Amino acid sequence: MASLKDLRNRIASVKATRKITKAMQMVAAAKLRRAQEAAVAARPYSVRMASVLANLSAAMEGQAGAPKLLAGTGKDDVHLLVVATAERGLCGGFNSSISKLAREHADRLLAQGKTVKIFTVGKKGNDSLKRLYGKYFVEAVDFRGQKAVNFENAQDVASTLLRMYEDGQFDVATLFFAEFKSVISQKPTALRLIPADVSGGKPADLGGAVYEAEPEEGEILAELLPRNIAVQVFRGLLENAASEQGARMSAMDNATRNAGDMINKLSIKYNRQRQAQITKELIEIISGAEAL
Repeated sequence: MASLKDLRNRIASVKATRKITKAMQMVAAAKLRRAQEAAVAARPYSVRMASVLANLSAAMEGQAGAPKLLAGTGKDDVHLLVVATAERGLCGGFNSSISKLAREHADRLLAQGKTVKIFTVGKKGNDSLKRLYGKYFVEAVDFRGQKAVNFENAQDVASTLLRMYEDGQFDVATLFFAEFKSVISQKPTALRLIPADVSGGKPADLGGAVYEAEPEEGEILAELLPRNIAVQVFRGLLENAASEQGARMSAMDNATRNAGDMINKLSIKYNRQRQAQITKELIEIISGAEAL
């Protein structure tokens, strides 16, 4: 049985931990608002970009000379998984849920005889996947030391993807991130980047009108498709930032409550043990007095 001193030390330790988790919860709540606003603001641009690409790709349907980023290589033998996670932990199951989705996707492709390559964006995804899939790693970047990700970071990732694609290192690239739903809900998402997935973009209703593009649709797509990769990567990073803070806020709130419950249980145990010790000492004193 723990001594009274041990119980006092444990209570003091849990109280210190509760102060830390409470502070982290408040910091995450302050960061969440800005991150959520940035993620929500990026969604319309991303949706509109997909709609434009859907319109242009529909206009080029059946024509020769479609850009490689839209038409693909004609194969799907080599798949690149771009796994975007956070740089830090203590955010519940946020990082593990993204890694789990990427693992399931990788295992499914390997079972089909495909070649899998992994490109991690963020330290936690790198640490999580490298243990089992280290031999498939081809690239890894992180943004440690930065207060917030920006479009330049997304452009750097997109430039690396485009360079690898031009070198013929993969046929299909898929981005994994967590879409922010609410503080308690972040949805792990897989988005195909290359070739561009235009199935999710709803072409605008032209009302039967016929438009001529200047320059040609192929030239416009050749300009927009590389930009679309950077836009989609940036959206994924912003969604991740909001999801991370939401998950951390929820996790630290639960940790603070658990610490409070533990303090209450330890305090009750301490008081009972102290009372038992006092009672025992009184009995010894009374027994000694009666013996005299």
